[in-house]
Amino acid sequence: MGRAYQNRKESMAKTSDAKAKVYSKYGREIYVCAKSGGVEPDGNLALRGLIERAKKAQVPAHVIKNAIDKAKGGEGEDFAVARYEGFGPGNCMVIVDCLTDNPNRTFGDVRQCFTKTKCKIGTPGSVSHMFDHSTILVFKNDDEEAVLDALMNADVDVTDIENEDGNISVFAPHTEYAKAKNALLDAFGEIDFEVDEIQFIPQTTAPIPADDIEMFEKFLDMLNDLEDVQNVYHNAEV
Repeated sequence: MGRAYQNRKESMAKTSDAKAKVYSKYGREIYVCAKSGGVEPDGNLALRGLIERAKKAQVPAHVIKNAIDKAKGGEGEDFAVARYEGFGPGNCMVIVDCLTDNPNRTFGDVRQCFTKTKCKIGTPGSVSHMFDHSTILVFKNDDEEAVLDALMNADVDVTDIENEDGNISVFAPHTEYAKAKNALLDAFGEIDFEVDEIQFIPQTTAPIPADDIEMFEKFLDMLNDLEDVQNVYHNAEV
C-alpha cells in the first residue's frame, strides 16, 4: 500500500484560523463515539484513539472533556453518519464523510461544493468500491515478525504490514480495528501510535491535470469549510 494513505485524508488544520473548526469537528466526533460506544476510553478503543489524535492536533483538554461529559449526560444533538461519493476536479474519485443532525441540509451543502466546481456527486457505491476501508495502525517498532506473530495469534485478518524507517504500519479491514489494536497492546504494552485510524485508501491513484489543480484545491477548501464534514478522501495525485 505504500504511504499513500497519509496524503488521502485531507487535514482540517491548514491555517491557525481553522483551529476552531478542528476543535468543533473533534468535539462532535468524540461526542458521537462516546455516546455510541461508552464514555470510558479504556473500554472504548475507538474513543481512546480519537482522544489521542485530538491531543496530537492540539485540541484543548476542555473541548475533549465537554464532549465526553455531554455524551455521559445523554444531552446534545443526535448526529448521524452521512457519506457522499462522487467525482472531483480532474475526474478524481472522492468520498466525503460527515456527521450531521440535518441530512437534507448536509446533502445540499456537499452537493453545492460539487456543482460549484463543475464536479459530479454520485450515488452510494459509485466510487467507494475503488477504495479499501481499512484500519491503519502505525507505531515505532522494527521487529516485523514479532508484530505479525502477535496479530496472527489473535486471529487478526491482516491485509498488509510494512516496516519502514523504524515504523511498523499495519493494515487490516475496518471491522478488525478493535481486535488488531488489542492484539498489539496485549503483546507490546502501551504504544504511542503515530497513526491510529480507519480510513478509505484508494486502490489506485490518478494525477490531477495542471489545469485542474486550482479547482481541486478550491473544491477541498469548500468541503473542509463545511461544519458537518469530518473527513475527505480522494485518489488524486497533485
